[in-house]
Amino acid sequence: MSYDPNRQYEVVRYRDELLPDQSVRRIYSNGVTEWRRRLPDGTVAWQDSRGQHGTDELLGEGIVKRVANGRVFYGKEQGYGRTAWMIDGRPTVTVNETSFGGRLGEMLTMVGLTGMMGAIVWPPLMLSPEEEQQLRAAAQQQSSIGSVGSDTGSTSSTSTWSSDSGDGGNADSDFG
Repeated sequence: MSYDPNRQYEVVRYRDELLPDQSVRRIYSNGVTEWRRRLPDGTVAWQDSRGQHGTDELLGEGIVKRVANGRVFYGKEQGYGRTAWMIDGRPTVTVNETSFGGRLGEMLTMVGLTGMMGAIVWPPLMLSPEEEQQLRAAAQQQSSIGSVGSDTGSTSSTSTWSSDSGDGGNADSDFG
């Protein structure tokens, strides 16, 4: 975990480890450990070492909905293995050190090329149920358009996670 007062947000790094039962153990740099399992509907159920539990759902347009002990928070995927979160007014960026994109983002940061990654786009503080459904519908439509006429092998949300995929699907996404 690191905090740069010039940045005005906290950075929390994490690494994913695929477990024998096909679940994932996510270890954060702030000392929290999460155990994650993809559900048949594509959401990810999780519980952590602090006794918190909930689900993560990729809504669409890079927006991640996290339900934690009944409270809802949103994240926004940034690319390069980064996801921006606004949790209880605290701006936080999580960085996936397991994925290639996350490692590439770290290298760009180390050599001072953070401008190549773009500015942080913060997630919405709240969405209505209708807005969430619109994001889901747009993502579903985009998914079906992308799969028409091509059979490149399934990377569906119910596929088994590989050791470098973190939460499956997009290996560079945080998805929670």
